[in-house]
Amino acid sequence: MLSEKERSFLARRRVGHLATADARGTPHLVPVCFAVTGNAVYITIDQKPKGDPRRLKRLRNILDNPVAAFVADRYDEDWSRLGWVMLRGRAEILSEGNEHDRAQSLLKARYAQYGNMQIGGLPVIAIRIARVTSWGDLAAD
Repeated sequence: MLSEKERSFLARRRVGHLATADARGTPHLVPVCFAVTGNAVYITIDQKPKGDPRRLKRLRNILDNPVAAFVADRYDEDWSRLGWVMLRGRAEILSEGNEHDRAQSLLKARYAQYGNMQIGGLPVIAIRIARVTSWGDLAAD
């Protein structure tokens, strides 16, 4: 579903934005670390300084309304270099199991900061990519 150009663009991005909405359709947008493999994008919940990370708005939204979107972009003062890739699909919360563990491993390999965090028991958001939209210059940085 993702072209090689889109997949390569996403591999070079370090942050994306996850959009969810509650049952009433009220949007919620947060910056996230991510990994893309196959036809899924994975986003882990990491350790939070306050409160139970399982009570985050993004997780509550997915339980109420599993439709989600993710976008990663590049901004440049030279607007000929602007580009973005948006992925849309149904989000699931993975709490355990092989896919959960593989996703956590992918994310730890991509972000060294996760190596010092105890994230193994925390949920992973998996967005099953149903639609891909991209725009602009997706070429190498």
